[in-house]
Amino acid sequence: MMLLNTDDSILPFSVEGLDVRGRVVRLGPSIDTVLARHSYPPQVSKVLGEAVALTVLLGSSLKLEGRFQLQTRTDGPIDMLVVDFEAPDRVRAYARFDEEKLEAANGAPTGELLGSGHLAMTIDSGPEMSRYQGVVPLAGDGLEAAAHEYFAQSEQIPTRVRLAVAEAIGSGEHTWRAGGILVQFLPEAGQSVRDLPGGDVPEDMEAPADDEDAWMEAKSLVETVEDHELIDPTIASEQLLYRLFHERGVRVFQQQDVRHACRCSDERILGMLKSFSDEEKRDMIDDDGQINVTCEFCSTKYTVSPGDIGIEPN
Repeated sequence: MMLLNTDDSILPFSVEGLDVRGRVVRLGPSIDTVLARHSYPPQVSKVLGEAVALTVLLGSSLKLEGRFQLQTRTDGPIDMLVVDFEAPDRVRAYARFDEEKLEAANGAPTGELLGSGHLAMTIDSGPEMSRYQGVVPLAGDGLEAAAHEYFAQSEQIPTRVRLAVAEAIGSGEHTWRAGGILVQFLPEAGQSVRDLPGGDVPEDMEAPADDEDAWMEAKSLVETVEDHELIDPTIASEQLLYRLFHERGVRVFQQQDVRHACRCSDERILGMLKSFSDEEKRDMIDDDGQINVTCEFCSTKYTVSPGDIGIEPN
C-alpha cells in the first residue's frame, strides 16, 4: 500500500460495513502560516487551530465552488474566531482576544477560553444558490461539542468529530500542527475509488444487525483516536484509518490538498473603502495623509491615497 503525504491534506473515506463516511484532515505548513502571521499567544493559537481544522473538515464537502465560514461571538477571553474555507483548497483565519482575560484564564480548556455565546456556520455555494446559516450555542463545551450540536440540530446526521492541535519544537524552531477526523452515519453512502486492505475479514461479512449498532461501533472507534495520531507527520492518514476500521474494510477517495491563501488584494481594499461615505473616508486618513489598512486575516498592510477613493487632499 502506497501511503500519501499527510501534510496539508484532506482524505475522504467510507466504511461500507458501518454505513459511515468521513474525512481526515492534517494541517502542517498551512496552519503554521496562519498562526505565524499574527504571533498569537499559545492558548489562542491552539483554539484557532482547532477552529481551522474543524472548518476544513466541514468546508471540504463543498463542490468546486463555494465558501464555508465558521464564526464565533462569545464573552470569553477569545471573544471572536473567523475561519474562511474557499473550495476547493483555500483557508484563512483570525482570532480576537482580551489579553487580561486570557492571562487570568491561563491553562483553561478551549470551552472556557471561548466562554458563552454562539457559533455560526455559513455555507455560500455560489451566486445561483441560496446562502445557508446554522447557529448553535456555545456554553463552555468547546468546538467539538458545538459541531455535534450543529449536525444534530441543522442536518440531523449522527456525527462524531475529533480535533487536535499542538506546537512542535525541534532544531530551535516552533511550528504548529493541527488535525481532525469527522465520521457521519449515512446509510447507503455512495461509491468509493480505492480500497485499503481489510485484514482477514471475509468479503461477504454482514453489517451490524441494525443502524444503532452500526453507528455506536463507528462512534466508539473514532473516540479511541488520540491527539498525537491526528498531528504526527509520521502517521499517515491511511494508517490511522486502517487502525480504526480494518476489521470492517475502509475505503478512501482521492486526497485533496489544502493551503493558506487570503482573498485580500489592492482591488478589494479599494472597493471596500469606496463603499464608505466621504465623511467616513476623511476620518480614516492618518497623520501621514494616507489611509492605512491592515488585513485582519493575513496582516498584510495596504496604503491608499485619499485621491484613489475620490477624496481630494485638504
